[in-house]
Amino acid sequence: MTTPVTPQTDRPSIEEDVRPASSQPRPERSGEPLLSVRDLVVRFRTHDATIHAVNGVTFELAAGETLGLVGESGCGKSVTSLALMRLLPKPAGRIEGGEAIFDGLDLVTLPEKEMRDLRGREIAMIFQDPMTSLNPVLTIEEQMVETIQAHRKIAADAARDRARELLVMVGIPEPEKRLKNYPHQFSGGMRQRVMIAIALALEPRLMIADEPTTALDVTIQAQVLELLRQLTDETGTAMILITHDLGVVAGMTQRINVMYAGLVVETAPTGELFANPSHPYTVGLLHSIPRMEQDRPQSLIPIEGIPPDQRRAITGCPFAPRCAWRLPVCWTTNPPLVSLDPNARLVTSGPNATHRSACHNIPTPEEAAAGRPLRDGFVAAPPPGDVAVVLDEEEVVPIFDAGAIRGDEFGMDLGNEGPASMAPSAGGLPLPPEEDRR
Repeated sequence: MTTPVTPQTDRPSIEEDVRPASSQPRPERSGEPLLSVRDLVVRFRTHDATIHAVNGVTFELAAGETLGLVGESGCGKSVTSLALMRLLPKPAGRIEGGEAIFDGLDLVTLPEKEMRDLRGREIAMIFQDPMTSLNPVLTIEEQMVETIQAHRKIAADAARDRARELLVMVGIPEPEKRLKNYPHQFSGGMRQRVMIAIALALEPRLMIADEPTTALDVTIQAQVLELLRQLTDETGTAMILITHDLGVVAGMTQRINVMYAGLVVETAPTGELFANPSHPYTVGLLHSIPRMEQDRPQSLIPIEGIPPDQRRAITGCPFAPRCAWRLPVCWTTNPPLVSLDPNARLVTSGPNATHRSACHNIPTPEEAAAGRPLRDGFVAAPPPGDVAVVLDEEEVVPIFDAGAIRGDEFGMDLGNEGPASMAPSAGGLPLPPEEDRR
């Protein structure tokens, strides 16, 4: 029996001119985060099924802080950002629980007119694909001037001057000429620079960058990331950087939230997370990337299995079918996100944020480094259920036969991927042969 997710339960006037951020003082609420998300729940309801996309995400973001959201495709990173912007595709996508308090305003319940006024002015977003984010039938000037005039009472000439300044700021040469161009006359990297310029046009207090380097070559990626870092440092804009690339967040963020199956499973300051991963999924991610400091190159080890079928409500830990540290309780109870040190003061944002993990059996530092359990005699808990699983009318297979279990018995939609492997894995990492295990 599945248990559905149950959510727990006059701003200052904005200057109408286009002065630089350094000359526009912005009052902050002392002691309060800029953004506080609590138990955010997002569902996509279709004719075929309900997709449990986000299942109770909670985090905070301080003014000027850069937060990374990481995880494999389908874990809910982009949906979380679209929910914060209230840009979920309608009518399927719905926010069905939780709150997102931005400077005292709940983005979840804010009237659409006020939310539309907030977008761009206070919260901006850089979307994944620079090739399709701009209107192909309008010039760059028309799109930038329209964005500025939509939120500020400013003459067209002043808005055009501001657009020219922004193109210079993001490193586009000959801005007067390029303003008259259409998007198809720009390369992918240049289009992404234009998108960054538009996002920063009104000097928002929060910018959401959703995979800002997707479809760009490596050199352009580095330039775009350096530009983002420089501009957010200069303007004091807080940023949520969404990516599946751990190398990107390592150099760009102050803190990281690791997401899996629509949940935050681990959160920590960036350096702490890389030095001391405490969730099996994070361990698997870190063991799936190359390490330049190694004397002898080693083969990359992918995380085994596939993410859970999100057409089904979560029962137990969603990572349990792929985890080598799983206990019997993991199959039935989803662990909360708690501090590694229960006696430490809880800090939810900033560089001194508390390291928290959602795991019943946290890997030790030695196990995290090895990528597998090192405890004598430890065996990952087998899945609960009957003694046998009927694959068809003629064949009955023991439930613990690792090579023949159907994935749909454990909330996994295998499609054409073949049988699921329930063999022990260390956060997705295969274990050595029996004779080599300790």
